[in-house]
Amino acid sequence: MEILLKRAYEPAAPSDGTRVLVDRLWPRGVSRERAALDDWAKEVAPSAELRTEWHHDPDGHSPEHFAAFAARYRAELSAGAALAGLDRLVALARSVPRVTLVYGAKDPVRNHAVVLRDALRDRAEQTGPGLSGAH
Repeated sequence: MEILLKRAYEPAAPSDGTRVLVDRLWPRGVSRERAALDDWAKEVAPSAELRTEWHHDPDGHSPEHFAAFAARYRAELSAGAALAGLDRLVALARSVPRVTLVYGAKDPVRNHAVVLRDALRDRAEQTGPGLSGAH
């Protein structure tokens, strides 16, 4: 099983497998047809508060700031609807050969989908057989 990452602005491909949008907001300018999504997991996206802080911080996307964002986002993923959504995505990833987490962020290295992919792998290890995959 694989978990891949892809920007919503990149064309969908059959090799993406099951495509899941992991943003709370729909990507601007992307039609539903072009997105070619199989699922929209809003519940695992960062909270509106965390997303706003991340986008409006004067430090920008520095490694230190990203580490702080990632820690807060991981905390959000550890309870309530976000944890239930995380478990749902783990089950999905176990049931298909490949899942692609689709996101709208510009930075392919420092974004919430990277944190979410790692959280999914960690959760899968905690609850059973692990997941693999690359970017």
